[in-house]
Amino acid sequence: MTKTILTGLRPTGNLHLGHYFGAAHNWVKLQNDYDFYLEIADVQALTDNFDNPDKVRKNVYEITLDLLSIGINPEKVNLFIQSKIPEIAELTVFFSNLVTVSRLQRNPTVKNEIAQKKELFGNNGESITYGFLGYPVSQAADITAFDGEIIPVGDDQLPLLEQCREIVRKFNSIYGDTFKEPEQVLSESTRIKGLDGNEKMGKSLGNAIYLVDDEETIKKKVMGAITDPNKIKKDDPANPEVCMVYYYHKLVNSGENIKTVCSECKNGTRGCVQCKRELIDKLNEFLNPIREKRKYYEEQPELVQKILDDGTNKAKERAKEQMEKVRKAMKIDY
Repeated sequence: MTKTILTGLRPTGNLHLGHYFGAAHNWVKLQNDYDFYLEIADVQALTDNFDNPDKVRKNVYEITLDLLSIGINPEKVNLFIQSKIPEIAELTVFFSNLVTVSRLQRNPTVKNEIAQKKELFGNNGESITYGFLGYPVSQAADITAFDGEIIPVGDDQLPLLEQCREIVRKFNSIYGDTFKEPEQVLSESTRIKGLDGNEKMGKSLGNAIYLVDDEETIKKKVMGAITDPNKIKKDDPANPEVCMVYYYHKLVNSGENIKTVCSECKNGTRGCVQCKRELIDKLNEFLNPIREKRKYYEEQPELVQKILDDGTNKAKERAKEQMEKVRKAMKIDY
C-alpha cells in the first residue's frame, strides 16, 4: 500500500530560495510516490502572528500560488488549510494531556526559537504564549490526524518529530495501538544562507530572494550581496568560499560554469560586478518558468480556490476516519 506523507508550512510570507532548496523542491519529487498531504498551517502561523490575522489570511493564498508555481501537482497532492480541519484541534487537546511543560521547554527546536525571541524582544521570554510553547503538540496532531508515516524534515526539525513519536508511544501505551510512529525523510539540502552570509534566510533579516521577486528586485538584491572583503580591486585574487555570489552560483548555475567562476575568482581574472551580473541572469533563468506558472494561476483564482477546497475536503475525510478510531480508543465515542 502507498504510504502517507505529511508536511506543511506556515503562511507568514512568500516562499524564498531557502524554502525551495531547503525543502519544497524535494516535495515535488516525493509527490509521485506517496499519498501526499500538504498543510498550509495557518493555525500555527497564528501562534506568533495572533495580532495580525490579515497577514496570515493573505499568505494562505500567496503560499498556494507559490506551491503550484514550483510544480506541486493538485492531482497528486492534497493541499489543505489547517484551520478547516477541526479534528486537528481536537487531537491537539487530547495530546496536551500527554506532554509536560518541562518536556516542551527542553525541546531543542523550541528552546532555540524562544532564545531568538528573547534576543529580538529583550523581555526574558515573558511574552511566550501557551500556544507558541505547545506548537510541537499541534504538529504531532497534524501528523497523526492523517496517520502520517513519512515526514520530510531538515535536521533542525528532528526534535519536533521525536516529540511526536514520544506522544504516539504514550498514547498507544494508554489507549492501545492507534497511531503509527512517523519516520523522517531528511531533506537533500541544508539550510540556505542569506545574501548577507547569515546562516538563515528570512524576511525579517532582509536577506532573502523570493520566488515572486521581479528582475529589478533580483538585480538590486544581488548587487548588494556580500563578497570576499579582502578583494579590493577587480583583479585581486579572492576566496570564493566566503563569497555569497559564488554560493548562489552553486545553487542555480551548471557544473562547468561553476568551475569557471571558482577558478577565475581565485586567479583574479573575474571582477565582482561581472560575477554578480552573471548570477542575476542565472537567477532569472531559474525563476522565469516559476513566474510563468504563477501568472497562469494568478489569472484563474477560481481554479486556485477549487484546488484548496478539493484538497481540504479530502483531508477532512481522512481526519474524520482517524478521529473515529481515536475516540473509540479513548472511550469517548458516545
